[in-house]
Amino acid sequence: MTLPENASRAIEQWRRRIDEIDRQLVALLNERLRCAMEIGRLKQVARLPLYQPEREQEILANVERVNPGPLPGTALRRLFERILDEARSVERRAMRGEPPREA
Repeated sequence: MTLPENASRAIEQWRRRIDEIDRQLVALLNERLRCAMEIGRLKQVARLPLYQPEREQEILANVERVNPGPLPGTALRRLFERILDEARSVERRAMRGEPPREA
């Protein structure tokens, strides 16, 4: 299927925008996990448990509350559940004194 020239250019512009957003998301996710590593170290010192379900529920409620869409709240919740799962993994390693995993 051949697209009209102007549609092809528009698609490429949107794709470049998506690529830039993806780079920003990667940077923000890594910054978030660096914070989780520090929290893990502090939990170790304070002898706090790794898993704190009330905090995770608070995070999920917060992101759902500030979501303007068009991403449905259920989809956003699934994404953040995965992010929280990865953050727990990073915290666990930090609490054990293990270095972060390489890319």
